[in-house]
Amino acid sequence: MGPAFGTYAAATPFLPNKGMTTQPKAAANLCREYSWACSRTGARAQPHEEGLRQARRISRHINRTTRSISDSQQYRKEDFWTLPSRRGGDCEDFAMLKKQQLIALGIAPEHLLLSTVLDARGGAHAVLIIRTEAGDFVIDNLTDAVRPWNRTGYTFLRMQDPSTPSRWIRVNTRG
Repeated sequence: MGPAFGTYAAATPFLPNKGMTTQPKAAANLCREYSWACSRTGARAQPHEEGLRQARRISRHINRTTRSISDSQQYRKEDFWTLPSRRGGDCEDFAMLKKQQLIALGIAPEHLLLSTVLDARGGAHAVLIIRTEAGDFVIDNLTDAVRPWNRTGYTFLRMQDPSTPSRWIRVNTRG
């Protein structure tokens, strides 16, 4: 384990699993529409330092090349989970695109978990969690940094279940 990765190891625990919960309403068709978003390979090895480097690179690229636009502006719906269109996307669209691209680079989908959070002002937000051997890190459209979950200031509500990404677990923990 390299020094940059090792410095987070002690400070970055995993998000807690507080039992099963329902998926976000707008994600009801997620697994049917995007099977890769809920697939599982059975991979035990978790991404390491190279996985975090890939996550930073992909996140930075998508954050810079994808326009932010709300679902209400684009689809006339309050919340709609899909990949960004040519017009752009909102937070969960960014997270889904990052998950798709990281899977294409070889990171197991069960180590890339969509999560709903409340931001520091209490607003609804979605992020992507990359589960590594050192803990859970957040990939976010609001920053290019890939940060430990407990250094985000977010309140984590729920996320995809790492053992079965088609299910969701309650987290209810402040980061």
